[in-house]
Amino acid sequence: MGCNSCSSAKDGQPKGCKNNGTCGTDGCNKLTVFDWLSNMSLPSGSTPFSCVEVRFKNGRKSFFSNPENLSLSIGDIVATESSPGHDVGIVTLTGELVRIQMKKKKVALDSDEVKKIYRKATQKDIDIWQKSRDREEGMKVRAREIAIRLELQMKISDIEFQGDGSKATFYYTAEERVDFRQLIKEFAQEFSTRIEMRQVGFRQEAARLGGIGSCGRELCCSTWLTDFRSVNTSAARYQQLSLNPQKLAGQCGKLKCCLNYELDAYIDALSNFPKTETKLKTEKGTAICQKIDIFKGVLWYAYEGEWMNWHKISTEDVSEIITANANGEKVASLEEYASEFIEDTKTDYENVVGQDSLTRFDQPKRSNRRRNRNKRKSQAKGKTQEKGKTQEKKTVANTKGKSDATERKKQNNSNKSNNQRNKRRKSRNRNNDKA
Repeated sequence: MGCNSCSSAKDGQPKGCKNNGTCGTDGCNKLTVFDWLSNMSLPSGSTPFSCVEVRFKNGRKSFFSNPENLSLSIGDIVATESSPGHDVGIVTLTGELVRIQMKKKKVALDSDEVKKIYRKATQKDIDIWQKSRDREEGMKVRAREIAIRLELQMKISDIEFQGDGSKATFYYTAEERVDFRQLIKEFAQEFSTRIEMRQVGFRQEAARLGGIGSCGRELCCSTWLTDFRSVNTSAARYQQLSLNPQKLAGQCGKLKCCLNYELDAYIDALSNFPKTETKLKTEKGTAICQKIDIFKGVLWYAYEGEWMNWHKISTEDVSEIITANANGEKVASLEEYASEFIEDTKTDYENVVGQDSLTRFDQPKRSNRRRNRNKRKSQAKGKTQEKGKTQEKKTVANTKGKSDATERKKQNNSNKSNNQRNKRRKSRNRNNDKA
């Protein structure tokens, strides 16, 4: 959602249409409707539908009659009947779709809810309307300060001026009844205008203010959801969601509206499941349901006393066991049915249009990073092996050198002993000659 006015300016700052709650081109408004009957011509002799749908600030819409038969199209700014004075809004829907919307919302053509369109808004009407809109933000801050000073248990969420600036509507939320008689007096004295207090629910407040949900998209209530159905915790139980208030609650503090979107599909799927509170009687013992899987159509059972051993059984087998128990029979054990149930996880794809295999991306190509990592590992391994070989050679050389030194030392010692022996022999021979 967005229009050309939402783009950036020359200095990088967002431009914006500065309409404070409504788009100037009707391109990024809340609850924008596409008129899919706009290009279709009416049958001969039929007249266009006389009512149009007009949108005001923050998605508030109403139906108005066109007694003057003005030529109106989507996006026209019109002055409408109000009490007192007149209001200014933007036409969002014309033609036969308005008839369908009125029938859907059960609004009769002659009811008091359908007021009149006076005229297309003049430039003077638009200037007064824009000037009043510019006052709303400052008034909201001041109004909250006054409410806090009076110690009122309420939250002023939004202010909406009437198109002619004669009345300001203060939207507030409160959990209990609030006595704001003194508050209205101070508001009238402070802002010098007619004051109307309107209490809204927390969901209506979130719809008016808008925001981003936990899914990352704009809130459904502020973009396309027009009615608020009640949401119960049973919707979360049917879908087997964790009953965590922080995860199930939206920005309004209530349960998320999207819990109802798939509830009917879950209820329809659970209609084929046996009741989880039913116990299975076998010769080995009584089994109790521990868990179910709606998508796969299986249930997990455990024997009493053996709570750690779960047996996965299909819904058909469980129904067969329950039928046998109802007839007074007991099956041998759950293992027989659990062993017979084989889960088929293989998916067969059929190439019907001559394209490549649908599983061609199942085995991704090895990235260069992994290839480089393996190359570095092999290089490091080679260096380690070379280092080991070098170390082994050094060890062998050291060992050989030590052995050679030992041999030389032994040779020297033998030579010394031989020399000493020769000296003693010579001295003995010399002594014999003298004798």
